[in-house]
Amino acid sequence: MKNVTDPFLFLGFWPSAGSFGLNTDILATNPINLSVVLGVLIFFGKGVLSDLLDNRKQRILKTIRNSEELRGGALEQLEKARDRLRKIEMEADQFRVNGYSEIEREKLNLINSTYKTLEQLENYKNETIHFEQQRAINQVRQRVFQQALQGALGTLNSCLNNELHLRTINTNIGMFGTMKEITG
Repeated sequence: MKNVTDPFLFLGFWPSAGSFGLNTDILATNPINLSVVLGVLIFFGKGVLSDLLDNRKQRILKTIRNSEELRGGALEQLEKARDRLRKIEMEADQFRVNGYSEIEREKLNLINSTYKTLEQLENYKNETIHFEQQRAINQVRQRVFQQALQGALGTLNSCLNNELHLRTINTNIGMFGTMKEITG
């Protein structure tokens, strides 16, 4: 196996004047070629590579900023949604409490209204009974009066003469008219 330094030693044996030759030793020429290619790439490619990296960096930073803005907007919307949810929950609780108290109020109002209606119906019933009693009493009075009058007239007719009979009829008609005014 050849030593890596052999090609460099071999250069020392070459005549330095005017000859041009090809070195076919791969191990000796590869590092030189690679260093030249790398040097050219670094010199000319440094700007392009730097621009590519800067553009990539700017796109990444822009994406991060956009993501942060979107995250901030999403957090803001989340907070607004939470506030709305809390507000709606409070309103629902308030409606629930108000609804229960409203139901209780309506129930009490309905019970009170029913009691008042029953009381009014009882009063109407009592008034109707009293009215019917008074009407029945008045009818009985009128019949008793008419029967007593007919009985008295029958007795008078059999006992009286025509002149006394006419006087009694006139007196009874006058009394009957007075009674009719009082009861009517």
